[in-house]
Amino acid sequence: MCGICGFYQNDNRADRDVLKRMNDRIRHRGPDDEGFFLEGKVGLAARRLSIIDLVTGHQPLSSHTGNAWITFNGEVYNFPDLRRDLEAKGVRFRTKTDTEVVVNMYEVYGLDFVERLRGMFAIAIYDRRAQRLILARDHVGIKPLYYHHDPQSHNLVFGSEIKALLPYPGIDRTLDTEALDLFLTLEYIPAPFSLFRSIRKLPAGHILIFDGNGPELRRFWEVSPDPAEGDFSRLRERFLGLLEEAVKMRMIADVPLGAFLSGGIDSSAIVATMSSLSAAPIKTFSIGFEEKSYSELPYAAEVARRFGTDHHWKKLSPDIQDLVHYLSDFFDEPLGDFSNFPTYLVSKTAREEVTVVLSGDGGDEIFGGYEHYIAQKMARILDVSLFRPAHRLFAQATHLFPPSPLKKGFVNRIKRFSEGLENPAENRHFRWMIFLSNYQKLHLYSADFIAETHLRSLPRRIPFDLYFDRARRFSGINRDLFLDLKTYLVDDILVKVDRMSMATSLEARVPLLDHRMVEFAFSLPSSHKVRARTTKWFFKRALAGILPEEIIQRRKEGFSIPIKNWLGHELKDLMMEYLSPARLAGSGLFNAGYVDQMIQDHLANRQNHSHRLWALILFHLWRERYLAAG
Repeated sequence: MCGICGFYQNDNRADRDVLKRMNDRIRHRGPDDEGFFLEGKVGLAARRLSIIDLVTGHQPLSSHTGNAWITFNGEVYNFPDLRRDLEAKGVRFRTKTDTEVVVNMYEVYGLDFVERLRGMFAIAIYDRRAQRLILARDHVGIKPLYYHHDPQSHNLVFGSEIKALLPYPGIDRTLDTEALDLFLTLEYIPAPFSLFRSIRKLPAGHILIFDGNGPELRRFWEVSPDPAEGDFSRLRERFLGLLEEAVKMRMIADVPLGAFLSGGIDSSAIVATMSSLSAAPIKTFSIGFEEKSYSELPYAAEVARRFGTDHHWKKLSPDIQDLVHYLSDFFDEPLGDFSNFPTYLVSKTAREEVTVVLSGDGGDEIFGGYEHYIAQKMARILDVSLFRPAHRLFAQATHLFPPSPLKKGFVNRIKRFSEGLENPAENRHFRWMIFLSNYQKLHLYSADFIAETHLRSLPRRIPFDLYFDRARRFSGINRDLFLDLKTYLVDDILVKVDRMSMATSLEARVPLLDHRMVEFAFSLPSSHKVRARTTKWFFKRALAGILPEEIIQRRKEGFSIPIKNWLGHELKDLMMEYLSPARLAGSGLFNAGYVDQMIQDHLANRQNHSHRLWALILFHLWRERYLAAG
C-alpha cells in the first residue's frame, strides 16, 4: 500500500526537487519508504507502506526488460496466479511483490493488462519505448487517483491525493463552482470533478493514456444485467464461495492483520469468514459513543464472542473541535459524511495492533441495504398523477414537526421521505440522497453563484446524464444500485475509508467489493435485494445459520455520530466562527441572512439543518486552507 505521484512534462526536464515536494505531501500514505524515477520529461514517485515482501518491495521498479517503469498504490490479490502465467512466458522476477507482476503484465499484454487484475489499485506506468504514460484505477474505485492536464503546455501531473499535485508549479487553484454545487447537493463530489477546476479524478474502471498530447480515457470494466442462473440454494453456494475466496485473498500479508467490527451484518460476515479461515483468533476493532442510540458496541461484542475474536474497543468522547481541524489536513476537498470521525478513530485504534484490516464496506450498495430503496418503491406509487399534487402539501406539513432527538426516530424518517418528494420526479432514486433542493438553493446561493450553476437536476448534469443512461439497462432496485455504485459508493464511502485509514497509515481491504462479487450481486434480480419491507433479502438469507439471527434481523444503524447535538454544543463555536457574516461575505457565494436563519432554527430545534450547516462549515474550512492561502 502506497501513495503515488508524478508527471509527464513537455516544456522542461523532470525536476527532482518538485517531485520530492509532491511525494512528501503524502508521506502518511507510506511512512516506510520512498522512491523516485526520473528520465527526460517523466518523473514517478512512491511512498510505501510495507505489506508484502518487506525487504525487496522498493518502488518505482522496472519490468524484466527495463522498458516499463511503475509506481503503484494498492494490492492485486490474484498476483500469484498472474506470476505463474508470466513465468511460463519467460519472465524472470527479482522480487516477490505484486507490483513487479503488474508492470510485467503490461509488458506482456499491453493496455489489456488491467482487465486481468483483481484487487484495488491506482497505477502509473511509463513506457519508455512508446514514450507514453498510462494511469489506471481499479474496477470499483477503491483507490483514488487525481490528475491535471495543462492544455497549453500539455503537461500532465497525477497523484493519489490532490495535495500531491499542488506543489507542482502553475497548478491553477480556481474554485469549480459546478463541483461546489454538487458537493452542497450530495455532500460529496462525483468524479470527474474536484473543487479545483484544473484537477480531475480518474473515474473508476478507467485507464488514461498520455503521450504528450491530450489525455485519452478508456473504460475497461462495467457491470452488466446478465441474470444469474439457479435456484436460491445454488446462488447461496456461489455467494458463499465468492465471499470465502475474496476474504482469503485479502488475508495475505507479511504484517499483522485484523478487521473492523461494527456489529452490522456486513462486518460480521467478514469476521465470520476470516475466523473460519484462521487457526488463531482474529483481531477485531470497534468504536462507540456515550449516546446510546449512536453506539453499536453491544452488537459488536456479541459477534466477537460468537467467533472468539481478540476484540478491542473504545468508547470515545474526543475533543471533536480539534479533531475537525486535524482531519481537514487529510481531506483535500470537503466530504460531508459524518462517519469520517468514527472511521478515523476506529482506524487509529486498529493501527495500534495491526497494519492491515478487512472492512465490510460496499454490501449495502450492491445488495440493497438502505431504507431509501424501500422509499423508492413507495415513491413509484406516489409518483402517479393522482398523488403528485399532494407531494408539496405533505412536505410542507412535515416541516412543521420538530426533529426527533433519536437518530432513527419515526418523525425523522417521515421528514426525510417528504423532503425527497419535494425533488423532481426525474431525480427518482437520488431524491433521498439530496441534502439541498433547488428551492433552498434559491435562498442560500448568491445571484452570481446561481447564474454559474443554473440549478439543473441531476440527470441533466455531468456525469449523471451518462450514469442515468447506462442505468436503463437494469430494472427496479438494481437500477438504483447501479447509480449508487457509480456515485455515492466510490466518491463518498470509499473516499472516507481511504483517507481515514491512510491518515493512520493503515491499509483497509474491502472483500465485498471484489469486482467478481459485484458482478454476482448485479446478476441477482431486484426481488433478491428488497422484498416487501426487507432490505438485503438475499444477503441476509444466505448468511442464516452462519451469523446470529439477532445480527441478521436488527435494523441498520449506520456508522455515524450525534452531529445534530454537537452543532448545538461541542461544535457550536466552530459553526458560529466559520459561518459568521464576515466569512460568508468573503466567499461571495452565500446569503448570510438565510444561513443565520438556518442556524437559529437548528439551535432552537425547529428544524434539523445539521447536513446543510455541516457542509457549509466544511467548505469554508477548505476554502481558507486551500484558496485564501493561495
